[in-house]
Amino acid sequence: MRTTWRLALLLVLSGALLACSPVGILNALTPESAYRKTADVVFGDDPRQRLDVYTPRDLQTAAPVVVFFYGGSWNSGARADYQFVGEALASKGLVAVIADYRLYPQVRYPAFLQDGAQAVAWTTREIRRYGGDPAQLFVMGHSAGAYNAAMLALDPRLLGAVALSPQALRGWIGLAGPYDFLPIVNPSVRPVFFYPNSPADSQPINHVSAAAPPALLLAAEDDDLVNPQRNSGGLANKLRAVGVSVEEHYYGRTNHLTLVASLARPLRGLAPVLDEVERFVRSDGGRTPWRAPGDR
Repeated sequence: MRTTWRLALLLVLSGALLACSPVGILNALTPESAYRKTADVVFGDDPRQRLDVYTPRDLQTAAPVVVFFYGGSWNSGARADYQFVGEALASKGLVAVIADYRLYPQVRYPAFLQDGAQAVAWTTREIRRYGGDPAQLFVMGHSAGAYNAAMLALDPRLLGAVALSPQALRGWIGLAGPYDFLPIVNPSVRPVFFYPNSPADSQPINHVSAAAPPALLLAAEDDDLVNPQRNSGGLANKLRAVGVSVEEHYYGRTNHLTLVASLARPLRGLAPVLDEVERFVRSDGGRTPWRAPGDR
């Protein structure tokens, strides 16, 4: 019976998660017992420059912080749809910041990245008030949001504009991210990056340097929207070539969309995405050994 229910849910997800948009059923099945939510926090002047903070309940000491950016081809998405991500991270004792950013057609590249930098700057200034430790700061994203996280971690101009640097990050986490996608094929993405004159410096893979923070790259083996070999694999190889620590994991039971959905409680059996994220963060980006409670 349980297998039948999960298969039915997966069919719903496969039909509803179009263009990386989340589906309400995940939030409907997400309990609120793991966190306290502070919603609609302002980090800029535009109505899209808002964020939500998920603080673990009964937090005793300042916790690591993960700033999460959702996907949606840079033209759709809303932070309120990602309650299941906030719950997932908070359930592991991490403070989650889920930020909106301006979308096309309101803006094009690189304005949404500048919004991400502002959200990170707000987090470094204010997160202690919400139980987070700004010295243990990570950025994370799925699909277009993974691109945003990658650019913040790799292109020093972005955080430099808010008086920070990539060294303010202990690491970054990408789920099914596009890191090397010129020439652009997707017609809905082309205008975001000024196709056919898309700038080369819009690509994360062109900003790799030995100064980059450690990376955790997760992808579905059979992702038919973002090629995992070219994007996650190619970026990982280039980072390793300059001595940057990288962890890669590819999953056979997920696709581009259910990879992020596997963070939700009903679907965590699809892939150990949440466990890998927790391990990466708790090990300080792989710098120190860490085992989850119950590991031998």
